[in-house]
Amino acid sequence: MVSKLPASHSTKSSDIIFNVFCSGHRVPHHSLASNDPADQRTCLICGDRATGLHYGIISCEGCKGFFKRSICNKRVYRCSRDKNCEMSRKQRNRCQYCRLLKCLQMGMNRKAIREDGMPGGRNKSIGPVQITEEEIERIMSGQEFKEDAPEHTWGNNGDSDHSSPSNGASEGNQPSPASTLSSNRSVEMNGYTAALRDQYINTSMSTHYQLLPHLFSYAAQSGLLAPQPRSLYPQSHPLVLQLVAAEDLAPLATPMLIEDGYKVTQVELFALLCRLADELLFRQISWIKKLPFFCELSIEDYTCLLSSTWQELILLSCLTIYSAQIFGDLADVTAKYTPSDDELQGFSEDGMEVMERLIYLFRKFHQLKISNEEYACMKAINFLNQDIRGLSNTSQLEQLNKRYWYVCQDYTEYKYPHQPKRFPEIMMCLPEIRCIAGKLVNVPLEQLPLLFKAVLHSCKSSLTSYRTGPLPCVNTSTGN
Repeated sequence: MVSKLPASHSTKSSDIIFNVFCSGHRVPHHSLASNDPADQRTCLICGDRATGLHYGIISCEGCKGFFKRSICNKRVYRCSRDKNCEMSRKQRNRCQYCRLLKCLQMGMNRKAIREDGMPGGRNKSIGPVQITEEEIERIMSGQEFKEDAPEHTWGNNGDSDHSSPSNGASEGNQPSPASTLSSNRSVEMNGYTAALRDQYINTSMSTHYQLLPHLFSYAAQSGLLAPQPRSLYPQSHPLVLQLVAAEDLAPLATPMLIEDGYKVTQVELFALLCRLADELLFRQISWIKKLPFFCELSIEDYTCLLSSTWQELILLSCLTIYSAQIFGDLADVTAKYTPSDDELQGFSEDGMEVMERLIYLFRKFHQLKISNEEYACMKAINFLNQDIRGLSNTSQLEQLNKRYWYVCQDYTEYKYPHQPKRFPEIMMCLPEIRCIAGKLVNVPLEQLPLLFKAVLHSCKSSLTSYRTGPLPCVNTSTGN
């Protein structure tokens, strides 16, 4: 019998990470779970544990996200039964029509959703609403959306090579690739002057830095220009080498070999995932201590940064430097795990969305074939997020972030002169990683084994169908 796994994996790891910085001890995975007393309120839609007042009524994170996606994406569902399906935590994903219908009947207010799709209600004072049956029918049938049809929608399975998360900003706590790297403001590049860049690089500025277009017009503009061979900027090479030297490129030590014929259980696979997370988190802490700018920030700021980004750093490393083991050895282990019917039927919509986004991101990384140098810069840029709350030295963080932004752009343009769109494509992977990491918090722990099995199986299958090269592991080229 499968033992019951914890119901929540929200983390409050600041104190743990701080102690690891000071002592060098490993972080046990079980200590990352929150011990706060659970809120006893239940969701008015499905009866799951409620997390607060969302769009006017008490509801859980799952129903909140479902309602927002349905309204923002103007989705029209169909019920295969009598439009009166049971709504419970286990049954809520079986009929999206009845789930949305109950959201509207219970008073969820579509006008409380921000028009820009970003997190947070448009008006915190808006409460539940009572709408007529005619209004509900207009929404459910799609009549209300016809005048403003969406330009792009997802496929149901998210399996198309050309599919990607739509609508710019997602309903989670992080933006998607069509949005910006910063959660609070866009990264404007045009406004930087030569003097400002000199402050970060401490040398005079070469001509190819004089006009840095905005990230989202960059791809279109640079496509019009013929590639110009040039040398690498003098300061970029040593900075890149320092970042690469801080990385632990050795294979993961966690055993992932299973005897032929052995049946892996849910609990065993979950325990393996925890051990992998432990090792990967410990490697991130060691990485921070080796960073060339380690002495420029306080331990408190590093603790705050790692507490907020550790999931993103682990995900990025799994898609790049450790991808051969993750999509090879770990995929083989998950193939020996057979989920039960209850596990399959109870797989949440949050889990489905994370799965779709991970498959899309995997294919993007496989297409780009990120180098060690690009990976090291991406990781530093993602880690040096000055928008995280609780930081004491945001100005220094901003300078460091921009320093490595410039370095990454310089290296990419030098190394791949015939791929003018490569740098913006790489940078636009970071907010998607941030978005996925934020959404993983909403996936119940007991569903993680099935989630990883589905993602790894799909990614490995796609590689065998159109393999033109190795797994999306980083290459080891160096620029000089």
